[in-house]
Amino acid sequence: MTATSLSKGANLAVDSPAVRIELAWAAGPGVPEIDASALLLTSAGRVRDDGDFVFYNQPRHASGAVGHLGKRDGSGAPAGVTTDSVEVDLVSVEPAVERIVLCASADGGTFGRVPGLSMRLLDAASGTELARFDMTAGTETALVGGELYRRQGKWKFRAVGQGYAAGLAGLATDFGITVDDDTPPTPTPTPTPTPTPPPQPLSPPATASAGRTRLTKGEEQLPVDMRKRLSLRKEQVAVSLRKHGADNVTARVILVLDASGSMSFLYSKGVVADVVERMAAVAAQLDDDGEMQAWTFASNPARLPDLRLGELPEWLRLHVRVGEISLFRRGRKKGLDPRQVDMRAVGIQNEEQKVIAQVRGFVRENPAPVPTLVMFFSDGGVYRDAEIERELREAVEEPVFWQFVGLGRAKYGVLERFDTLTGRRVDNVGFFAVDDIATVPDPELYDRLLSEFPSWITAAGRAGIL
Repeated sequence: MTATSLSKGANLAVDSPAVRIELAWAAGPGVPEIDASALLLTSAGRVRDDGDFVFYNQPRHASGAVGHLGKRDGSGAPAGVTTDSVEVDLVSVEPAVERIVLCASADGGTFGRVPGLSMRLLDAASGTELARFDMTAGTETALVGGELYRRQGKWKFRAVGQGYAAGLAGLATDFGITVDDDTPPTPTPTPTPTPTPPPQPLSPPATASAGRTRLTKGEEQLPVDMRKRLSLRKEQVAVSLRKHGADNVTARVILVLDASGSMSFLYSKGVVADVVERMAAVAAQLDDDGEMQAWTFASNPARLPDLRLGELPEWLRLHVRVGEISLFRRGRKKGLDPRQVDMRAVGIQNEEQKVIAQVRGFVRENPAPVPTLVMFFSDGGVYRDAEIERELREAVEEPVFWQFVGLGRAKYGVLERFDTLTGRRVDNVGFFAVDDIATVPDPELYDRLLSEFPSWITAAGRAGIL
């Protein structure tokens, strides 16, 4: 198929079942950062809710039909050209969506300073260019470059080229997106409530069915409700360890939290805060000092301050975060506590291999007399399969077990396949995924989380790794 060069207002029929819309421009000194985005509109020309906006802080639509791919080399793009893309599975677009508006925004300047700006429509499967629209602009900081729309049951593409001086926020507001001008103070997330157990000692005596729980340093400093939850959860961790023949195991526990853009909903709803509180019970039961090392990651990893059990509420408030952003801001340093990581440096993409390498380096530089359990939480979007596999294969000879937990149905790539990968002396990786971790009862979660760790300890001991 020969690509069509479109002028402003021109349209063409789209026969491909899935397409990629690629912004391309010549990056260089003084050129602002450019981002692609998409708005899913009803016949009224407006979004149904903020979830119908797909962009760098919300890269996947709930329907799965539209996704922000991020910056990468464009198919057939010449050297020196930067691209950012959105992909649309036209077959999966919900019937209520009549148009998909394809936007561009400039951060740090106007489009008048962006040379070589164009929008390309590509067949998603083959990468074949179907159409190209070369754009020019002046003082605008946001553009509607084009749109996909239904006409008599078929999809068409139109070159639009409409500019907005008010930026991405102004553009999105016109289509019904709610915009907060200022970033509110980071709230303390409210964990999912757990039924309050009957009154009992904070550290009950060991029984044949319950295993043994440890009184952990700092536990007495926690608020009463949190202390009760912790007490019950420590018992449940002890039971799970006993089931797997590991009731006397001591281990260093490390927590890794995905902070990529797609995780923002789980942070804002308090799901991640609840996960951290539940994992604190694992550390309290396995680690004598009641401390847990922690990392956050997206495009880049960042080590968080150690989580000390007695400081759990404040730690959640300060460090369970995903970006210093309102809906459209990439990040702001203003107002950061000196103890906090500037999440702008962490970014929004998925680069699991980087944080895996950093955790491995920490373990090598800080040897411990006990094995290390890494609890790694991610909502998927894994695409660095080769790099991740290389890191985890090299880690086989290290005294570390990597337990990955998927938070939803997403692409987990090599993490899902590790149990089937041969050529390792011991299986040092566990993986499971849940649709909604908030609905998984504690006993079930701990059973799944700790099911493979004890058998790895046995295998690693026999292999001389421990």
